[in-house]
Amino acid sequence: MKIEKIVLRKMKMQLKKPFHVSFGIIKEKKFIVAEVHTKDFIGYGDCSALPFPFYNEETTSTAWHILDEFLIPLILSKDEISHPEEVNSLFSPIRRNQMAKSALDCAIWDLYAKEQNISLSKALGGTKEKIETGISIGIQDSIDDLLHVIDKYMNEGYRRIKLKIKPGKDIKYLEAVREHFGDIMLMADANSAYTLKDIDLFKEMDKFNLLMIEQPLSHDDIVDHAKLQAVVDTRICLDESIHSIEDARKAIELGSMKTINIKVARVGGLTETKKIHDLCQLNGIPVWCGGMLDTGIARAHNIAVASLPNYQFPGDIPASNRYWDNDFVSPQVIIDQNSLVQVPNTAGIGFEPALELYDKYTIEKKEFVKS
Repeated sequence: MKIEKIVLRKMKMQLKKPFHVSFGIIKEKKFIVAEVHTKDFIGYGDCSALPFPFYNEETTSTAWHILDEFLIPLILSKDEISHPEEVNSLFSPIRRNQMAKSALDCAIWDLYAKEQNISLSKALGGTKEKIETGISIGIQDSIDDLLHVIDKYMNEGYRRIKLKIKPGKDIKYLEAVREHFGDIMLMADANSAYTLKDIDLFKEMDKFNLLMIEQPLSHDDIVDHAKLQAVVDTRICLDESIHSIEDARKAIELGSMKTINIKVARVGGLTETKKIHDLCQLNGIPVWCGGMLDTGIARAHNIAVASLPNYQFPGDIPASNRYWDNDFVSPQVIIDQNSLVQVPNTAGIGFEPALELYDKYTIEKKEFVKS
């Protein structure tokens, strides 16, 4: 791949409804799309950093700075990139900033697949024609509101329900869902809202037969999670704690969890995602694909990676109309009544920006041309 130009777009889209998690309420999504151009093709990648450093240390503004000042010059310093996995090594001197790295890593994987005239799924080693997806539901004001929202999404075809929880909105909410909907596929996501002082609460959650409890303890912890997993029957899932294959290796050795939510953006792109997937598969740890209130480009990469064989649980890869009135890619993602999403079989990610909306949502644009 002889890269001639990179374009960054800072974009903004309004969520259909505010999304409430343990660390705050998100009303709009500011994000960055990276375009990597060769003579004949364009690869697209999305930077999923939030406007505030509450999920991890990155923000939309800091990611733009890292891309502009450090990562893009590294890419353009290369005469040619033979394979996307080279990008991971190229970026290794830059510490963390995984979501900024992910935007370019993913774009170059898309570019590579287009040049090879194969789908991104096939380029990664995907084996599935369809993937199963679920719905992530933010913290609701009341139990009645929660039951109403779940009912709505189950009628749309979603089968796996993930509830965001926090202290005071956990046991009673989960209990009400079980009583109302019976033995549906149900999991809880705490976004690091608890400590080991809450062990008795998590032991009580065992009675709900949850698919898993996601990131109950500190965002940077793998030690206390091991202590928690040792005393509860419910599968613990790590999210924020895993940023690399080394994090995953250590967590597996400690017994910190029984599954990992591999968010492509959180681990720096598709190259590291595939490494973590392969390590977990080798150790008998099933994985699944989380999301970051994704727009169409990030969702496309998530669909492709979730087609890998060790993605055994439904992912947070909803239909295009879940968060947005008008997503800016074509075609739109839909789910069928079996909660399945079709994996594209056309070259690259299988989606293209709808130019009118793409330009409408762009609030800043910068081009970098190879000298």
